[in-house]
Amino acid sequence: MARRSAPSVNAGSMADIAFLLLIFFLVTTTIETDYGISRKLPPPIDDPVDNVIRKRNIFTVELNQLNELLVEGEKMDVTALKNAALAFLDNGGGTGELSCAYCKGEHDIHSSDNPDKAVISVVNNRKTNYETYITVQNELVGAYTILRNREAIRLFGTSFQELERNLKNTTNSVDRKDLREKIKKIQSMFPEKISEAEPVFQ
Repeated sequence: MARRSAPSVNAGSMADIAFLLLIFFLVTTTIETDYGISRKLPPPIDDPVDNVIRKRNIFTVELNQLNELLVEGEKMDVTALKNAALAFLDNGGGTGELSCAYCKGEHDIHSSDNPDKAVISVVNNRKTNYETYITVQNELVGAYTILRNREAIRLFGTSFQELERNLKNTTNSVDRKDLREKIKKIQSMFPEKISEAEPVFQ
């Protein structure tokens, strides 16, 4: 009597199915992206004398361990921070080469010379609440946004935020170049200088 061999299953196609399933999950799975705060570390100082900032050009913002906000050494509610930063950045207290033709502030000689020289120094305690830190950052960035929008509307008839949105959405190379130049011009008028390094005073 002849022996029957046990039936075998052809598993050759199983690898193909597994591979197709893997590709399917890779293509359809969405990966969440965490967005942080865009900040640059200060460059290394080669010559400390050349990097000294005049004290009136530094706007000091401190957060202590109790999440209390101190601006220029005085307690301040976080809701008033944006207006205080606006007044500092838009002051235009400089004269001669340091003067600012487009600044609409008080021109106080004890405050910032011009937006290019103005630096916002943020000092945080290790026990500062993260939510409070983010709120302070948002208020400071909001001050820059208001000033940039103002100048973009004055020069180009549209807000700075709209210029950035148009740059993201357009595919025309000529339009992209034009938008980049406009954005760069506004950014040069109010450069975002938020430092978390200890300032060197003059």
